[in-house]
Amino acid sequence: MAEIDPRLMVSTGFLPAGELLESLIRFSNEVTLIDTITCVQMKNVTKMVRRIRLLSSLFDEIQETDKPLPPSSILCLAELNSVIQRVRVLMESCREGSVLWNLMQTEVVSHQFYALVRDMGSALDILPLSLLNLTTDTREQVELLHKQAKRDQLFVDPVEIRRRDELLQLIINHKERNRKDKEIVDFRKTGEILSSIGLRSTSEYRDEISKLTAEAERQAGTGGLIVVSTINNITALLSITRSAIFNEDEHPKIREDVKKRKMPLNNRNDLSYSHSMLFSIPDEYRCPISLELMNDPVIVASGHTYDRNSIAQWINSGHHTCPKSGQRLIHMALIPNYALKSLIHQWCQDNNIPVESTSSSSDTDQTSNKRRSSEEAIDHISATKAAIDAVKMTAEFLVGKLATGSADIQRQAAYEIRLLAKTGMDNRRIIAEAGSIPFLVTLLGSQDSRIQENAITALLNLSIYENNKILIMAAGSIDNIVDVLYSGKSMEAKENAAATIFSLTIIDDNKITIGSHPRAIPGLVGLLGEGTASGKRDAATALFNLALFNANRAKVILAGAVPLLINLLTDDKAGITDDVLAVLGLLLGCTEGLEEMRKNRVLVPLLIDLMRFGSSIGKENSITLLLGLCKDGGEDVAPRLLINPRSIPSLQTLAAEGSLKARRKADALLRILNRHCTQNSNPIG
Repeated sequence: MAEIDPRLMVSTGFLPAGELLESLIRFSNEVTLIDTITCVQMKNVTKMVRRIRLLSSLFDEIQETDKPLPPSSILCLAELNSVIQRVRVLMESCREGSVLWNLMQTEVVSHQFYALVRDMGSALDILPLSLLNLTTDTREQVELLHKQAKRDQLFVDPVEIRRRDELLQLIINHKERNRKDKEIVDFRKTGEILSSIGLRSTSEYRDEISKLTAEAERQAGTGGLIVVSTINNITALLSITRSAIFNEDEHPKIREDVKKRKMPLNNRNDLSYSHSMLFSIPDEYRCPISLELMNDPVIVASGHTYDRNSIAQWINSGHHTCPKSGQRLIHMALIPNYALKSLIHQWCQDNNIPVESTSSSSDTDQTSNKRRSSEEAIDHISATKAAIDAVKMTAEFLVGKLATGSADIQRQAAYEIRLLAKTGMDNRRIIAEAGSIPFLVTLLGSQDSRIQENAITALLNLSIYENNKILIMAAGSIDNIVDVLYSGKSMEAKENAAATIFSLTIIDDNKITIGSHPRAIPGLVGLLGEGTASGKRDAATALFNLALFNANRAKVILAGAVPLLINLLTDDKAGITDDVLAVLGLLLGCTEGLEEMRKNRVLVPLLIDLMRFGSSIGKENSITLLLGLCKDGGEDVAPRLLINPRSIPSLQTLAAEGSLKARRKADALLRILNRHCTQNSNPIG
């Protein structure tokens, strides 16, 4: 079996070659054995299985060879091992997850397949086919796969898009029609759409409802009430469609009896009693607390739905948890579940049961308006005016709580804004227009760690929208953000402050403003040493943006960044080698940075190793740094390269097999070393 230098395994964390190949073959077989009969992402799944099957043949042939494997092939195989494991997870999600939710997320899932194919192509960039003992057929197939992966285009199935849009339109139309007491759900059309994606029997409907419920609970665990509301709307439509298609003749005699008797069901007790006596109420229409048919269903923070009266009594009695899951409620807002409410009303009409009005005569307009301000449902499944108005209403309500609420209320409001700004450019724009930014900036100085974390993370999410970067800067936020970076109450707050600086410095003017702050760059450099892996990456990328402005480079070096960056090149846990090399490449462009790096005795050997074993970008950046260190007065660096036995072979390999940029720089560096050999009679000694 092929072997590899054990030092490579220690420095990179690779499996031994034998174990790595066994892992590749096992995972490839698992992927190819996954049932590809799925009603979503069919084409992407089929193409991916075909690619993995071809790679499996490659792994089998490599396993049979007796020759040692070149280091670059180990790097390639390790990358492919990671890619194939991610392929397996994604394909299992398509097979075992909710079909409807995958359909709603079809663009997102398609992008995930596309990203995996691109990663596969990048891994194959460094596979030295000429050095492997492969049959001609396998070599040609791998070469073809490589070319196809590099030029692969994102594929989003237009049929899935059409099915999704039709289903969403049915939900939206039903909601609007039901509110106006007009038409009801077109069950024939809905059934056809659901049948086209594989839901054809009552058991399949039941399984899908179970999967959607599980998905809603997962989403609720992150506080994603907007997404949960969407999933609940889909679940409700699925439930009533199942009932209409499969159960319409289930109780014909009972229904006829009800029609003959014309039972007067004028109050809630009569309604509950008659249902319990005559009908099997669908479980999804029962309140989990009272077990009665829900009259006014509302969604709580956990994502579960209850009847308003029942859950209100539960909360008013001092409980702060979800009765069904036991999960602590992050807020006490009750979001009306309009979709389920209209479906329940329709079910009542189908069964000749009068529907009780949901609004009490004692409710005043003022109370109703206040309740709607805090509880209006957000329809996130269509970019309609109603949805935008709902987000605007929610944002204004939350900003009001930021401005006037107690510490507990401010903490919760900041958290809700943080979540609302997590997805959707419209959301970020609307939240900023509601006046949230100045209040969030003020809350950065809070002594409450959770308020501070929520405020800085909300600003980070808001800053993704381009115009909000300007608004955040205009609010005089830099002092507060840098204070959090330096002395935040938690590491999460510090790291999100660094990420916010990175986001803000995408605008060129902000590079100047933030770079001129006396503590911004030192704060980022400090995070390079003390942050988590994610925090170090945030700090490195923020420093990169700042260093794009020439005047900031000397400040980064003066803050002590170079030794920390070089140390990070050997930090496997941080995993930010390419980011660090990019920052060092910029710092090389100023005199102070060049001298600092030339004095460091560890950098050159590290760059030689990275030139051999790094990623494609890492190799290019390593050569850029070595070339810069050797040029223009770097005579003492050339001997350090020449005495390293790995440098010349690595340069020659890159000059022959590297990217166009890497080949050009490798040739230039080889010429410099040749000149040095010519001028020095004993260059190695």
